[in-house]
Amino acid sequence: MENAEVKVTGTLMWYYHICQRQVWLMARQLIPEKDHTSLELGRFLQETAYSRNRKEVTVGHLKFDLIRKRDGQLVVGEVKKSSRYEKSAMMQLALYLYELKELGVEAQGELLFPEEKKRLSIALSPELEEKIEKAKKDILRIAYLDSPPQPVKGRYCRNCAYGDFCWA
Repeated sequence: MENAEVKVTGTLMWYYHICQRQVWLMARQLIPEKDHTSLELGRFLQETAYSRNRKEVTVGHLKFDLIRKRDGQLVVGEVKKSSRYEKSAMMQLALYLYELKELGVEAQGELLFPEEKKRLSIALSPELEEKIEKAKKDILRIAYLDSPPQPVKGRYCRNCAYGDFCWA
């Protein structure tokens, strides 16, 4: 990792708010079990929900689930299978809004939970921008550690696709 430049992606921001060990693993391109049931369901929902909106738009090192215009305002959407991970999803979406703002693009955010028929609007605030900046610095700190943080048994471990990296 000495010469590799790590970009803070939405996925890293998501994992940061769930498990710091996952940040280290993902930053090193150690991909979780692709056939994991939870990941497959997430991919299926992302592909099938909100089919009228433009899907998976890439801007630099970021990938948005969907993007649309509403009342002349750009809206970036992030589709999640459950609001159980609402905080990490909100921070992921806030990172997208923050990075777009850095590029001179103003946008609103919307978290979408199709199975729950739930939507949450997200807008950047100075407080949220400060949280994003601090999280980005800490994500980079973790990514450049020589070895991963020790596994910590938490509430998300039971369904984690990275379980074998921690508990095998």
